[in-house]
Amino acid sequence: MRSASKFASTLVASGLALSLVAPVVAQEPAQDPTLKATVNLVNLFATVRDKSKRIVGDLIQEDFKVYEDNHEQKIAFFSKEVTLPLTLGLLIDTSGSERNRLGAEQEAATRFLERVMRKGDEAMVISFDFDVDLLQDFTDDRAQIARAINKARIGAVTGGVMTPGPIPSNIGGTHFYDAVYLACNEKLATEAGRKALVIVTDAQDEGSKLKLEEAIEAAQRTDTVVHVLLIHDPGFSWRPDVAKKLSDETGGRTIELSSEKKLMEAFDQISEELRSQYTVGYYPANPVKDGKFRKIRVATTNKEYKILARKGYYAPQS
Repeated sequence: MRSASKFASTLVASGLALSLVAPVVAQEPAQDPTLKATVNLVNLFATVRDKSKRIVGDLIQEDFKVYEDNHEQKIAFFSKEVTLPLTLGLLIDTSGSERNRLGAEQEAATRFLERVMRKGDEAMVISFDFDVDLLQDFTDDRAQIARAINKARIGAVTGGVMTPGPIPSNIGGTHFYDAVYLACNEKLATEAGRKALVIVTDAQDEGSKLKLEEAIEAAQRTDTVVHVLLIHDPGFSWRPDVAKKLSDETGGRTIELSSEKKLMEAFDQISEELRSQYTVGYYPANPVKDGKFRKIRVATTNKEYKILARKGYYAPQS
């Protein structure tokens, strides 16, 4: 069982915290027992598109090559269909810069989760501004998720524990990096299978205790893919460079949106990619458990194909 109160205590002790809003204790999903037993197996989830950006779904194992630190690896596992459950985190920017778009974002996000979630999948909902709020813990109940999405409010003070940062919470801020770190390090770290964050934001951070690099490392250490829907109001700053770095380094993608009209289309693209992945697994030729970051490159025999997969992982520490 996932305990929301225990989660809060852990975060307070670590110096970062999520405010818990109507905490819900969700059932632990059944997990593939072989996943934890084969801890040395590196699992990659890859989406392949052709030069016209269409999903390519008819490749076989022999079409793929995997390199770790520039050394080719022997593929030990391959599948066209992703049978592992999807554990998804939806992060919604509720800072003042999103004021004019929040309603459209909530509507699109609700439709997205209804479309992408299948039996065995779970999702959580987090909002962030000068506070980072866990609006809904992991659940497979779509109605609970929809209610949580609709609870998001611009700059709402929930009365919970604030995320500390150099900018006092009473004058605002956007704790974007802290939100990513907390979602990965304190929530997704204990989950198995496919893990992804979908973030609706302008990627502008103000007041986070942590740096972008620490947020990226938290995602990489937990094998979490980060997708960013980059939407902004012309009157506010936005950071496409930050969004792209975060998504690129974790194997996700950034979709820039000039208007909320394109929001649902962007969610549909992410949904298509999450449901059109190849699973490629290998046992690293390098057996050293040094805890270091190892770079991964996935390639296909067709040089025109573009592959979306994570760029690396942290080796186990002995």
